[in-house]
Amino acid sequence: MGSKKFFYGWWVLGALFLIWAYISGVVSFGFTSAFKPIADEFRWSYARVSIAASIRGLEIGLLAPLVGLLLDRIGPRKLIFTGALITGSGLIFLSRIHSLLAFYGAFAVIAVGTSTSIGVLPVTVIGYWFHKRVSLATGIVVCGSAAGGLLVPIITIVIDTFGWRTAMVVFGAATWLILSSLAIIVRHSPERYGLFPDGEACGNAVEGHGLARLAQNNYKDVSVWQALKTRAFWHLQTGFICHVFAIHAVLTHAMPYLSSIGISRATGSIAAGAIPVMSVAGRLSFGWFGDRQDKRRITAIGIGLIAISLFGFGFLDRSGAWLLALFVVLFSIGYGGPVPMMPALLREYFGKSHLGSIVGFSQGLAMIGSITGQPLAGFVFDTYGQYQTAWIAFAAVNVFGALSVLSAPKSTDQIRSSESALSNDIRAAS
Repeated sequence: MGSKKFFYGWWVLGALFLIWAYISGVVSFGFTSAFKPIADEFRWSYARVSIAASIRGLEIGLLAPLVGLLLDRIGPRKLIFTGALITGSGLIFLSRIHSLLAFYGAFAVIAVGTSTSIGVLPVTVIGYWFHKRVSLATGIVVCGSAAGGLLVPIITIVIDTFGWRTAMVVFGAATWLILSSLAIIVRHSPERYGLFPDGEACGNAVEGHGLARLAQNNYKDVSVWQALKTRAFWHLQTGFICHVFAIHAVLTHAMPYLSSIGISRATGSIAAGAIPVMSVAGRLSFGWFGDRQDKRRITAIGIGLIAISLFGFGFLDRSGAWLLALFVVLFSIGYGGPVPMMPALLREYFGKSHLGSIVGFSQGLAMIGSITGQPLAGFVFDTYGQYQTAWIAFAAVNVFGALSVLSAPKSTDQIRSSESALSNDIRAAS
């Protein structure tokens, strides 16, 4: 398991990537395939059906801190097994619903299950297994979310062929099988298997003894409460919130805005669909650069790209299609790039002993941006009959977010000190 030829951390990464891809495909992206059949059967308005997605997003955000705490205490495998059981049961429960309340209840159950397996868990576990290449590894694993979109055609075929109720039973059973199988591959941390992050061999360590404990003791041991008291955490967190604030607002209102300035729905749908796909380029490229450059600067560049793209977005009605194409490119990269950098930065500043708890609280706080940006953009349109004011304001917010990340105190000296002590202890123990 611990050979230098192929580091086991890559197996862990692969399993987490597939878990994220499956859940995002079936639960997130796949919901659009079941949306109309469910609305038609019950004659519910689209607004009522859409609330289910809001419930799911809100609940996942609220549960993020708890998932982080549990991850630090019981490890990822038990969480994924539990999440597979709950998510699969929620999908099967969904197949049996006959009322709006039951519909929302089923999505609440599904949200509890999925929150244990995506978001906090994969990016935190990657932080356990990787150090020098943590940004790139995180960039790869978060691409699992985008890869889930590839499952939508298959999901649509199953729903159209067998009906949405039967399809939910099939997807529920598949969730039990697929996620439970992949959970077996996932391990908590490399020290328990005689490794340091990135595959550096450290002998036959036993959990809680010898070099495994030595490795753990020499990494920064910062609790979530200590992290919350630091200026660095709030500088970084402000940038995260500003980023999410704009991202979710644009993803929700892109097509209504484009329609309001005379751009056809066909063109708008292509632009909106291209954003998550092209965000993969940002996730991978920023992950690569983040392992080689100051992570604060790389993250700030991504948030800055959001600001630049939004400024152009606000003036689409005065330009040609070229500005829309430029917006999609810049916004997509700015959207995807900071995603792997955020947990990598938290890992760099606060170590990995309590990384799950810290990432969980960070993602929970970032929900502030998600739940305020979307309705604010809608409020601007309802009040002024146009979105341009919102996009210019959101651009300014992201300029502030980029500056906040850039002004975070450096962690380099502390990291070098920790790594130097670790190297000396390894040589002494050899």
